[in-house]
Amino acid sequence: MPPLLGFSDNPFQSRDDVLQAATSLLKPLTPYKSPCGARVKLSTATGTGFDEISAQLEGFARPLWVVADLLAAQPTTSATASGDLDLYSWIRGLDAGVDPRSDTFWGHTGEHDQRMVEMEPIAYALLTAPTAFLSALPNTPGSDSQVDQQKRDRIVAWLRLINEKTVPPSNWRWFRILVNLALVKSCGVPYDEVKPFIDVDFKMLDSFYIGDGWSSDGLWSADKRQADYYSGSFAIQYSQLAYVRFARDLDPERVERYRSEAGEFAATFWRYFDVNGAAIPFGRSLTYRFAFAAFWSAAVVAEIPLPAPLNDMGVVKGLLLRHLRWWAKQSDIFNTDGTLNIGYTYPNMFMSEDYNSPQSVYWCLKTFSVLRLSEDHPFWQCEELPHPLSTNTLSHELGNQNDTSLSPFGVVNPAAQITCSLPEHHFLLSAGQSTQKPHRAREAKYSKLAYSSAFAFSVPVGPLLSQMAPDSTLSVSNDGGDTWKARWEPESARIKSVQLTLEGQKDSGPKTTTVPVLISAWRPWKSTDFKIETILIPPLERWPGWHVRVHVLTWKAQYSDSLFQLVDAGFAISSEGVTGVVLPTLTPELRDLLSSEDEKATDAAQEGIWEGDYNCLVLSDAGASGIADLSAGAQKRPPIDPVFGGRECRSDLLRPDSNTNLVAQRSRIPSLHHRFQVQGNSSEAWLITGIFAVSSSSGLDNASIRELWRDKPRLDVEEYTNIL
Repeated sequence: MPPLLGFSDNPFQSRDDVLQAATSLLKPLTPYKSPCGARVKLSTATGTGFDEISAQLEGFARPLWVVADLLAAQPTTSATASGDLDLYSWIRGLDAGVDPRSDTFWGHTGEHDQRMVEMEPIAYALLTAPTAFLSALPNTPGSDSQVDQQKRDRIVAWLRLINEKTVPPSNWRWFRILVNLALVKSCGVPYDEVKPFIDVDFKMLDSFYIGDGWSSDGLWSADKRQADYYSGSFAIQYSQLAYVRFARDLDPERVERYRSEAGEFAATFWRYFDVNGAAIPFGRSLTYRFAFAAFWSAAVVAEIPLPAPLNDMGVVKGLLLRHLRWWAKQSDIFNTDGTLNIGYTYPNMFMSEDYNSPQSVYWCLKTFSVLRLSEDHPFWQCEELPHPLSTNTLSHELGNQNDTSLSPFGVVNPAAQITCSLPEHHFLLSAGQSTQKPHRAREAKYSKLAYSSAFAFSVPVGPLLSQMAPDSTLSVSNDGGDTWKARWEPESARIKSVQLTLEGQKDSGPKTTTVPVLISAWRPWKSTDFKIETILIPPLERWPGWHVRVHVLTWKAQYSDSLFQLVDAGFAISSEGVTGVVLPTLTPELRDLLSSEDEKATDAAQEGIWEGDYNCLVLSDAGASGIADLSAGAQKRPPIDPVFGGRECRSDLLRPDSNTNLVAQRSRIPSLHHRFQVQGNSSEAWLITGIFAVSSSSGLDNASIRELWRDKPRLDVEEYTNIL
């Protein structure tokens, strides 16, 4: 796909740069607007689970996230900066869309209606630039500085419909709150008329709060455990910060609480961003792309005091601008006409949701609300500072940190995740999220064991193992591999701080270290008592590039002589080399030759795939991804041990279908394939897996990466029995 001039070539250094990027994203929409501006229908002919009129309303409403701020900042926005972009088409479009007499009327809102979603950016526009959206247009008879009462009445009548319908118990409750806030603050509706609806919605939203500034997307319960980007940039935190901006006089106590919660949320959220600006993809609606960083923009505009290491505005500026620079390098996110496509770093319908229309993707424009600030604002004037963890001098040991805000491990208790920000690889370990809502690829989006900013996760496209693309997760079969179940609906997730004994390096003796670990359980078949409990151990200073999984399998005696298969998989990685060709398979002899000191081969020649009996490694242009069975090398054998008697283990480099991975169109997945026969009355087995990953952004050459790969972790299994 061609790059988009103004975005793909943007240095993202100044306000003018960010303004140019925003306008370059808006301009390609112009040919697809209805004559009055009320609807936008892109040329991509894909549908959604809701009606086509709502999809075209999306095309109108979602650009308002930045259009409103541009109109509000018009005195500081030069005409040349906006070029030939017609901002007033959105003003005309609002008037036509709410007018039942118009042939582009948006229709009346029904129960659980997509129109409710699009009412939120309209409400944001009315709150941000009320004069622009409610006054008579320029060159219209009468005073253009006065509110056009007929226009206002039509807008009020259409927005009020949301109070007559059922709104789902999720982040959607914020849509109704901001609509009612706009009715009061901008449209003159008495507060007492809408306060009962606001109170009901706040009671619901308060029940979503799970601590440390985080909310879940709905009540946290057995059938819905979601704390993802909807809890932050995509919806809840962003909406709370909009409320902070516009409801200070109406609700000062709640506003102050939201200011405090935003600071708490930021204290862990910044760790989801790598030093190069890439965010860790996790959860649904990832086609919203750089909406990941919308929280930073909203926090600056709402003047939120942030804790260390974010208490210098230059740090926040860096988090926002580096993220936009990372996306500027992804030119395949654009269609040939310059519009954004559905996908992540390239067009991909497999990872989309049923509610993604071609216009949905413009939710990403939330990130540009910082354009509300004038050029002389401290945010634009301050120096951009690097990522707080951009140096390599930080200790890997959480327990020895004087300042835990700069530990490489971020413990996110509400989300049941541990972020790992290390020079070799930036990723998070995850244990306890899932939802029974029928989101496409929900198992992949919420219940994998790890998610990486360098090696994005994959989504399934069919029932076969290669079509499931089960990276960074467990898959099991009890029918000879005819059917597989991927890890889903984990239970009993918890984070625990533990002390581990590490093997000494070279002449040094054993040492101990304290790290956070994640523990969770999974029952693949609810009709049986087969259970897999997993301990996730983050990378340790002794073994850079590695993290460890310990799986404890338990079952009842009635499963004697049953055959189970289990696949434990590492990170999916591009299967292409730096020259774009498919990676070669390396023989053990060639691998040894390439790792010798006198080898003169280039890095490109050293790329490839290597498979041993119990481990496998991929070296590609993206870095390295590997997996190793550590069970046999454990310092002490597990206490109950049918696995070592009846287990078969082999390494397997899965070749998933193309376009299953969010970033790499062609990928390979290092995995271990276990087959074991349950013998006698034994009821427990242990598996220990080492997951190896080094990103290309680490700066390590292939020789250094292979040296890390050869030094595999050796851990004391007996200590894990104490953990559980």
